[in-house]
Amino acid sequence: MSPVWCRKMSSTSLPVFNSILYSVKNRVANIQLNRPARMNAIDHHMPRELQTAVELANENMDVKVIVLSGSKVFCSGYDLKIFAEPKRGTVPGSQTMPWDPYIDYTFMSACTNAFMSIWRSYKPVVGKISGVAIGGGSDIALLCDITVAAEDARIGYPPSRVWGCPTTAMWVYRVGLERAKRILLTGDLLTGKQAADIGLIGEAVPASQLDEAVDKVVQRLVTVPTNQMFFQKQVINNAVEMMGLFSSQRLATFMDGMTRHTPEGVAFQKRAQEVGFKEAVRERDMGVDTTWSTPPKPKL
Repeated sequence: MSPVWCRKMSSTSLPVFNSILYSVKNRVANIQLNRPARMNAIDHHMPRELQTAVELANENMDVKVIVLSGSKVFCSGYDLKIFAEPKRGTVPGSQTMPWDPYIDYTFMSACTNAFMSIWRSYKPVVGKISGVAIGGGSDIALLCDITVAAEDARIGYPPSRVWGCPTTAMWVYRVGLERAKRILLTGDLLTGKQAADIGLIGEAVPASQLDEAVDKVVQRLVTVPTNQMFFQKQVINNAVEMMGLFSSQRLATFMDGMTRHTPEGVAFQKRAQEVGFKEAVRERDMGVDTTWSTPPKPKL
């Protein structure tokens, strides 16, 4: 029997969600990113709604495990139709020049803090990755405690080429120095299988077996006392935090703002206005020689 998803205020006083779905069944909280027409791209609602859903699951004593997934695909990153195509200065993250780093940081750090609710969750979060987990979508996916992906899923951070820096900064902690640099300096995508092979995610299976593989992990977890899972997660998370996770995230969030206000970042956003974000992204990711790929020389 399919779970009943929360779309409106219910008799149990669940909040109204615009961009996610939330349900609880058999001691499992299911959080589903739900903007399928936009490949679950991140809008103004999604970060805070994701945080709220994680908090709901943590407050519900009947819930043992959280499963985070997406409708049809996982998440294609921030919605550039919203954040890149409009006129500069009319949407968050794209200011007129000169820009104010403080304004950008307050916006982006709020998003990062919301995504970090996954990291802070007292209960384990299993990420179910199908289709794509790119850009901001990878920020979300890599915060999950356990990740299972379809072998043909695509995972990466193409905005590292122009117009982005991963604010949750999980790459180096998951795959180490060399591989993190290779992925972020090129902006290349990995398949789910490649990501599992290098330890970026936990497991990759054929897409047809993804539901079964996630359910197998979940059914194993629900047999463990909640407090025991909490103890183990805190020890492991603490080890990563002691390596500098929070300071890395603070720096990455500042750098992310810088990438959107460099000469190339401004030109990329202008290009998105002119030809649409899809074409601008295609040119960026294919390495097409455009007017914004090389910065102007400074005047001396």
